[in-house]
Amino acid sequence: MKSFFRLAGLLPLCASALVVAAIGNGATTPSSGAVVAEVDGQKITLGDLEQKKSQSFFQARNSYYQVERKALDDYIDQLLLEKQAQREHLTVDQLIDRHVKSQLPKDPSDEALEVYYEGLDTKESFEKMKPQIADHIREMRTEKAKSAYIQSLRKEANVMIALAPPRADVQVNDAPVKGSLNASVMVIEYADYECPYCQQVYPTLQKLESEYAGKVAFAYKDTPLPMHSHAEKAAEAAHCAGAQGKYWEYHDILFSSKELDIAALKQDAASLKLDTAAFNKCLDSGETAGSIKTTVDEAQKLGLQGTPSFFVNGRFLSGAVTYDALNAAIQEELAIAAGAPKERASR
Repeated sequence: MKSFFRLAGLLPLCASALVVAAIGNGATTPSSGAVVAEVDGQKITLGDLEQKKSQSFFQARNSYYQVERKALDDYIDQLLLEKQAQREHLTVDQLIDRHVKSQLPKDPSDEALEVYYEGLDTKESFEKMKPQIADHIREMRTEKAKSAYIQSLRKEANVMIALAPPRADVQVNDAPVKGSLNASVMVIEYADYECPYCQQVYPTLQKLESEYAGKVAFAYKDTPLPMHSHAEKAAEAAHCAGAQGKYWEYHDILFSSKELDIAALKQDAASLKLDTAAFNKCLDSGETAGSIKTTVDEAQKLGLQGTPSFFVNGRFLSGAVTYDALNAAIQEELAIAAGAPKERASR
């Protein structure tokens, strides 16, 4: 299942994908002064290209960073296991047997396996599938227990991650913000009120806003997607409410009620005791549509593939991001702001 919807008007990042492949294959990155083209005698350097088209490369760089970070995390995990095995005078396999496999619960009963089997789309008999189901459950339990054990080793070790993520130059502009514009961490969300994944992540953001009140600011950029018939007017309505100082209150109602037809939008304005005549005129005339289009254009220039999309101090996260992932990024940025970069809390 995809975790986000594609924005309209975006082309596949074929050129960017080639950049990633070249880097991954060990190609040498030229200096910023290297000439990459010449037009009627005018030289175009890599530095010129980077300056003029920096956003075009961002998604490719971010994809490469994710692969690189995953490889680094795997390397660290293996190193921690090897070090702990040496302390206990064991091999890594023996260490896993002692601290992981020996702690696993006994295999599930036939009754439990049959319940699992009933949820499978298969024509094979239960008796034939039973060994495979048991192996699968055993493997999942082992991986989960191993991951928990490695996390315990990380907490005991002094791990510092110096690999820096790429950052996009994303400006708040006139987007509504909860918190101070001078906060150490700014979380900018591009989202759509009708998008189910945006609705899914909404409680997570509320939790983070409460936990980091006074430390982290949250901005919301309305990015209605073309396949959602009510999203555009819902976004316009939120800004019409914002014109009367009630953007966030209206924003919260939209995510809570999920009722986005015109009648519901106007009723929400009445429930907030807005000047309904002014609100209705704003909504019916499309008064705020221009600012919404500006944000959609901005999202496309950033190469966003859909909603929700997040930038945490310029660091990109996409889709229905988990609490752990957002919280880890925020903690890392707070640590950097405090002058002490630290290993993130979870992956």
